[in-house]
Amino acid sequence: MLKFNYYFYWGVLLMLFSWIFFFGFLYLILMNSSYFLEWKILELNSLSIYYIIFFDWISTLFISVVLIISSMVVIYSMNYMGVGSYSSNRFLFLVILFVLSMLLMIISPNLLSILLGWDGLGLVSYCLVIYFNSMKSYLAGLITCLTNRLGDIGLLISISWMMSFGGWHFIFYVDLFNSLLFYMIIISSFTKSAQIPFSSWLPAAMAAPTPVSALVHSSTLVTAGVYLLIRFFNQEMFNNNYFLFLSLLTMFMSSFCANYEFDLKKIIALSTLSQLGLMMSCLFLGFVNLSFFHLLSHAMFKSLLFLCAGIFIFYMNNNQDIRFMGSVCNFLPFCTACFNLSNLTLCGIPFLSGFYSKDLILEMSLVYSMGLIMNFIFFISLGFTCSYTMRLFYYSMMINSKNKTHMFFYEEKLIMKFSIFLLTLFSVIFGCLILWTLMINVMLIFIPFHLKILPLILVFLGGWVGWSMCEYKGFLFNKFFYMSMNMWFMFSYSNYMYKYLYTFSDSYKNNLNWGDFYGAMGISFYFLKISNYFQFYSNNSIKIMFFSFFVWLIIIL
Repeated sequence: MLKFNYYFYWGVLLMLFSWIFFFGFLYLILMNSSYFLEWKILELNSLSIYYIIFFDWISTLFISVVLIISSMVVIYSMNYMGVGSYSSNRFLFLVILFVLSMLLMIISPNLLSILLGWDGLGLVSYCLVIYFNSMKSYLAGLITCLTNRLGDIGLLISISWMMSFGGWHFIFYVDLFNSLLFYMIIISSFTKSAQIPFSSWLPAAMAAPTPVSALVHSSTLVTAGVYLLIRFFNQEMFNNNYFLFLSLLTMFMSSFCANYEFDLKKIIALSTLSQLGLMMSCLFLGFVNLSFFHLLSHAMFKSLLFLCAGIFIFYMNNNQDIRFMGSVCNFLPFCTACFNLSNLTLCGIPFLSGFYSKDLILEMSLVYSMGLIMNFIFFISLGFTCSYTMRLFYYSMMINSKNKTHMFFYEEKLIMKFSIFLLTLFSVIFGCLILWTLMINVMLIFIPFHLKILPLILVFLGGWVGWSMCEYKGFLFNKFFYMSMNMWFMFSYSNYMYKYLYTFSDSYKNNLNWGDFYGAMGISFYFLKISNYFQFYSNNSIKIMFFSFFVWLIIIL
């Protein structure tokens, strides 16, 4: 029997489509045009429901980036997940469904059709997080799914609200919307992009297989909220200091807590959260093109970081503790080189991909003059980013191996190396390429020399702090250490909220039970009783007739 290698074919197909969309993006930005395709599904009185596809340079470029990362992840999964079993094919088709949901969301300027992709992302991400079928992955899938459902509620309210505007094509009504509708959309995007106070699901979702983490936490699920806000962007509504402070706090909290983690995938997840906070704060400062640019460059190097981490975990007997990663560079030199290169890109080292977007954002934030406290949080978060990067560098390269003495591993999986090589190439050249293509750098920024060099100073300062922290044999404040390991007890907040809400509802139990008694539960209960009575009557009709005859006979006599 001929066995098809579905992974290889799907990987090549996704890569082909990625190049097609990239050339489409070049054509659209050259001609300064966009295409708007619509298909009427239903027309009822004055209500018309259309399915709409909108191709402009933003959607085509983002689709191209999503597809190239998906193709690399699918090809990488050939070795990581194995090709031979039926469960591996199930994994592949779940990933393809996930990518299709993301594409549905990207090309829709209609809030109804966006809900299809938005819900698809939430549902398929749940299936991917619980893929290993352990209790840990079930709980992680549950918190991921339920937090994302909160965002769906906000989106559903927005859809019903937008009916008063005569249609759901938000791209035409962005300047006319009520501010409360914008707040609803922003809070919905906050749940998807894991901003405070919805941050706790992002590290929990690391229970998924590593290729899924590379896809979900670089370019698809977590960036869906940022992309929706880019589409909904309105200068007047987005100049909001409260949301700006929340996104800055997310950025600070996640980069701070990453310095106290020892789980490799959780460190990279918190790093993703930090970059999402940077994108969101950039949006609320009003720099929509810069936010989109950082979204794309971040997707490239973050997927590379996850795939390299997956190779480390793959060769080290599924061990994710960075304290056992010592001298891994001796055994896996190529993978470690790519890993550290993506770490440097994350820090914003000059002339790598991350530098072009991060440096522009930092300089524009100085021009915007947020205030001393906001600027302090902004720049100190950059320093913490370099701190946990240096910590990863130290544990992967500098210390001696603390693993089992009889373990020996070396690089032999060529397919995995191909994926990370291609993504490393993109991580180096992508930022410069897109910067010149989009012509973002035509703006002139005049700031003093000491402010110009401040990001570079903080990069080196953060690296030095990270290096110093690695030398500590013990931590001074154990309670503080415990708090940072638990993301400032963000899980506990949701637990307390649930507990107090539950006790509040329990004290008003009678009021709440009325709805159940006279509502769906009471009706179904009585229907069940009536149907049981009729069933009893039909089964015992002769007995009942004789019994009633006997009773009436006694009464007459």
